[in-house]
Amino acid sequence: MGFLGILEDHQMQHVPATVILSAGESQSTQAEATAGLKHGKGKDADIILIPQPSEDPNDPLNWSDAKKWTIISIIAFGAILYAAVLSPLLSPALVVIATDLDKEIADITVISGYMLLVTACSGPIVCALSRKYGKRLILIVSSGFGLLGTIICSSTNSYEGLLGGRIIQGGSVSAFESLIISMIGDLFFVHQRGVFMTIMQFILGAASNFSAIIVGPIATNLGWKYLFHLLIAFTAFETVLLFLFVPETSYNRDHRYDIDELADDRLSDLAAAEKRHAQPVDEKSSGDVVRVETTTTAPPGFRPKKTFLQELSVFNGTFSDDNLLQLLIAPFAVCLNLAVLWVVIVTGGLTAFFVAQSYDMSQIFMYPPYNMTAAGVGYLSLGPFLGGLIGSILLGATLDPLIKWCAKKNDGVYEPEYRLLGMIPSLTTGIGLFAFGYMCENHFSYYATATMHGLDLFGIVCAAISASAYAIDAYRDMSSEVFIVNMVFKNFLFYGFSYFVNDWTFEAGPALVFYVFGGVSFAMILTAPIFFFWGKRYRSYWHRHNILEKWGIRTHAEV
Repeated sequence: MGFLGILEDHQMQHVPATVILSAGESQSTQAEATAGLKHGKGKDADIILIPQPSEDPNDPLNWSDAKKWTIISIIAFGAILYAAVLSPLLSPALVVIATDLDKEIADITVISGYMLLVTACSGPIVCALSRKYGKRLILIVSSGFGLLGTIICSSTNSYEGLLGGRIIQGGSVSAFESLIISMIGDLFFVHQRGVFMTIMQFILGAASNFSAIIVGPIATNLGWKYLFHLLIAFTAFETVLLFLFVPETSYNRDHRYDIDELADDRLSDLAAAEKRHAQPVDEKSSGDVVRVETTTTAPPGFRPKKTFLQELSVFNGTFSDDNLLQLLIAPFAVCLNLAVLWVVIVTGGLTAFFVAQSYDMSQIFMYPPYNMTAAGVGYLSLGPFLGGLIGSILLGATLDPLIKWCAKKNDGVYEPEYRLLGMIPSLTTGIGLFAFGYMCENHFSYYATATMHGLDLFGIVCAAISASAYAIDAYRDMSSEVFIVNMVFKNFLFYGFSYFVNDWTFEAGPALVFYVFGGVSFAMILTAPIFFFWGKRYRSYWHRHNILEKWGIRTHAEV
C-alpha cells in the first residue's frame, strides 16, 4: 500500500503515470538511474523534469520562462474574453434586453443557449483540426469568429440579429475552453502545472463573475448594446496579440522522453542518450538503440532556432498522420475509460449547476421582494467571484507543494491520485447550493445569498482544478481529448438548462431547484475516494485492456 492508502498494483512492474519525481535517500537505485536526466533549477533542483525536454531549441519545453509566460498570459486573456465573458455576458441584463426587444426572459436566455450549443458542436472539430494542423491556426481563427460575432451584436437592433451574432460568437469559445488547458502541458512540466491549471480554472469558473459586476452597470446606464461596443476593442487586440506573440506549441517529441506514459520507462537508457546528446554527434552511430531523437532528421541539438518571422507562420505542417474522422471520434471514445468519464461528469456537472444559478439571478433578484436593477444583480456576482478567487489561491498555493510532499513521503514516487486531495474542500459546493436555495426562498438578505453563492463556487473551483490536474497527470496520452469532451459535455448541459431552469424555478421555487442541485453535487463529489484509493489499479487495468488500442483509435498527449 502506498502513502495515504493508495492501493498498489500487482499486475505490472511499473504502472504508467506513476513516476519518480525525486529520488529519495532510501532509493539509491532510483537516484543512480535518474542522475543523468534533466532536473529542475533552484529550489526544484531535486525534481526530475517530466516529460524530459529534447535537445531541440524549438521544443516548447526549452523556451525561456519569459516567452512561456508571455504565451500563457495572452491565451489567458483570450480565455477571459471568450470562455469567461461571452457566455454569461447577457445574464445580468436579461430583463433589460427582454424589455427592449419585447420578448420573454426565457427567450433571451435561449440566445445564450444557442451560442453554447454551437460551442459544444464545434468542440470535436476544434480538437481534430488542432491535432492535425496545430493550435496556432485554430486559436487565431477562433478569435476572428469572436470579433466578427461581437461586431454583428453591436450593430443589430433585432432579436434575430442578436441571435445570429451570438451564434457566430459561439465559434470562438471551444478553442479557448479546451486548447488553452492542453497548452499548459506543451509549455510546462508536471511539477509546474498546478499553478497554471489553477489560473485557467479560475478564469473559466470564477472570472466570469467579475465581468457580471461590470456588465450590470453598463447595461443599466449605457444600454445593453454597449456591452458589445466595448468588447470589440478587446477582441481585436487579442487577435493581434495571438498572431504576433503566440507561436505554435504543438511539438512531436520522441515518445521515450514521455517517461510518465511508459510501462517500461528505461530511465538508464534515456540518461545515456542524454549524455550522448551533450557531445558531438557521430552520424555513423545512428543505429544505436539508446540514442533518442525527435521525428525529424537533423539531430535535435543541432537544429537552428526559429526566428521571430518564422514563428509568425500560421500553417506549420501537420502534426498527426491520422485521418480527420478518427480524430473526430477520439474525444467521445475516451469516455470508455471510467476515470475519464468520472472527471467529465463531475467537473461538467458542477459547473453546469453554477451556470444555472446565473440564469436564475435576474429572475430572483429583479422582482419583489428584492426589486434590484441590472446593476444590482451584477454586483451580487462579487460573492462568487471572491469565492472562486479564494478557492483558486488555496489550490494554487498548495496543490503543487502538496504533491511534492506526498511524493517525498512515498520514497520519491509520485502518484497522480495525490491531486485528488484537492477535492476535499469541494464539499462546500453542496452546502452553498442548499443554503442559497433556502435563503432565496425565504427572502434572506442578498448579502447572505451572495456569500452562499461564493461558497458553492469555492467548492466548484477546487473540484475543477483537482480533477482536471488528475486527468492530465494520470492519462496524459488522452488529455487533449479529455478536455474537448469535457467542454462538449458542459456546454450541452448549459444549453439544456437554458430551456427549463427559469420556468422550473418560477413554478417550484428556488429552494427545491437548488436542493436538487446540492444533493447531486454531494453524490458526485463523494465518489472521489474510489478513484483516489483504487485509481492506480485502474490505470494498470486500463493499460492492459485498452479498448481504444484494440479498436485502432489513437489518442494524443498534449499536456
